[in-house]
Amino acid sequence: MSRQTLLSLRLDSEQDIVHARQRARHVARLVGFDRQAQTSIATAVSEIARNTVTYGGGGSLAFALEGQFPQQKLSMTFQDSGPGIAELASILDGSYVSPTGMGVGIVGTRRLMDTFEIERAPGGGTIVSFTKYLPRNGTLQGTANNLMVELSRAKPEALIDEVLVQNRDLLTSMADLEVARGELSEANAELESTNRGVMALYAELDQRAEELKRASEVKSQFLSAVSHELRTPLNAINALSRMLAEQADGPLNDEQQRQVSYIRQATDTLTRLVNDLLDLAKVEAGRIDLHPSKVVVADLLAALRGIMRPLQLSDEVELIFDDRSGGITLFTDEGKLSQILRNLLSNALKYTERGEVRVTVSIPGPGRIEFAVKDSGIGIPAEEHGRIFEEFVQVRNPLQTRSKGSGLGLPLSRKFAELLGGVITIESEPGRGSTFILDIALVLPGGEAERAEQEQATGKILIIDDEESTRYVLRHMLRGEGTWAIMEAADGTEGLRLAQAEAPDFILLDLHLPGLNGFEVFRSLKGDPATSSIPVLVLTSSILGPDHLESLRGSVGVLSKSNLSRSILSAHVVQSMRSAGER
Repeated sequence: MSRQTLLSLRLDSEQDIVHARQRARHVARLVGFDRQAQTSIATAVSEIARNTVTYGGGGSLAFALEGQFPQQKLSMTFQDSGPGIAELASILDGSYVSPTGMGVGIVGTRRLMDTFEIERAPGGGTIVSFTKYLPRNGTLQGTANNLMVELSRAKPEALIDEVLVQNRDLLTSMADLEVARGELSEANAELESTNRGVMALYAELDQRAEELKRASEVKSQFLSAVSHELRTPLNAINALSRMLAEQADGPLNDEQQRQVSYIRQATDTLTRLVNDLLDLAKVEAGRIDLHPSKVVVADLLAALRGIMRPLQLSDEVELIFDDRSGGITLFTDEGKLSQILRNLLSNALKYTERGEVRVTVSIPGPGRIEFAVKDSGIGIPAEEHGRIFEEFVQVRNPLQTRSKGSGLGLPLSRKFAELLGGVITIESEPGRGSTFILDIALVLPGGEAERAEQEQATGKILIIDDEESTRYVLRHMLRGEGTWAIMEAADGTEGLRLAQAEAPDFILLDLHLPGLNGFEVFRSLKGDPATSSIPVLVLTSSILGPDHLESLRGSVGVLSKSNLSRSILSAHVVQSMRSAGER
């Protein structure tokens, strides 16, 4: 970096400090700084010069120009031969407090200047250097050599002159502050007025939001009420038209059969519309119920294949299912998922005259599953991609007269997708077909605990009881509450054999058994390392004393057969399996 020294001074006394301040102001004016910057530079030089004389025992000051325009700057470098600054770190971070005011000048100078450095000199003492970038719109009065000549001609001013200059600068600063205070006052008043307007706007927006909320609630209530009221006559029309179609009260001629078929088609269309309206009202009102369960993708696609086949309006359109998920199982609301896919497939088949409709299932990432419904149909313009998810909106196209709809399928599907922790997106161009992509969570949001409970409850259960009727009752209780594989033994010996061979997850044990009784079976189970950890629930019709209960310590519990219920039995099984899983 280029550097040209403009002026050097010795600093040994109070008079030198005043002289340094005067020279700093003069240099700052010559290199193009305005009055405020001149005062800042002069003040910074005065503070460090005072430190140099007071704490450093005297030293030197050099003014120089560094760099090239537009990054040219005025630098001021002080060097003394004193003992250095002991508390420099705490001075620079603002934590040092000195009764003499030491450090205040250093901190103040660093704030006023653009750069500031302080270090120990190689031969001892301290070097302080700081710079101020020259203003780009300033006027540098001549070259560096001309400045040096100008500075050498200048004579030191009297101390009283410097005081007068400082007073003038102080008055100017006070006037500037007064102007700034007035501008700030005006700005505050304007801001306060703006704030009042903003507050009024917020209040109006809150009122409008409340009105919209009430309107939405009224709309949802209206749709729900109307939908319920329409269902009764629709169900009656459906039943009567079905009776007519079945010709239960006598044969119909061809014309009458055609008329009945038209009635049934219209009724089916209206029923679907009413059902969509009711679902939409429930979703918007937050009253939709989700019923998560295990969903096997292969089974879901097989069901869709059967449901959608009648909707294939042309033999020139092939319906293809491509499962790339690896036979994965979801935990979600199967009814809502199936309804979304039926809507997407129905639209694809309606607006595809030839080619194919392909459903591709894949895993895009951890915890997600993607259903892509791609068709080779008419396509949708880009400007309509957002509108088709609005209620009652339909894109006009040549096939619209052949396949009319309510305009509720896609909006409802998108809302259902959000409930299932996902989203529906579209890729489409006119004449090149459409692809609707449903991306949802593998596990329904909030359903992790329920899925875990179901998974922990799934396993093998061994029933050891000699009464066939009791085993029958237990089988039905268990099958109604879980998906457990159930094994049975009619005596203690067979029960022990199955326990050792099959390693069941849970055992239901009767005490009164032929051969080995229940107490002996229990001791054998708990004494064998292979079976000791299997939870055992004792079922009996007898009243047991303290000694008997003591011999059954380590069991899950002892239940009376007379008070046994499905919920009590299921609770013991599920809790025991969960505890075993946690261990």
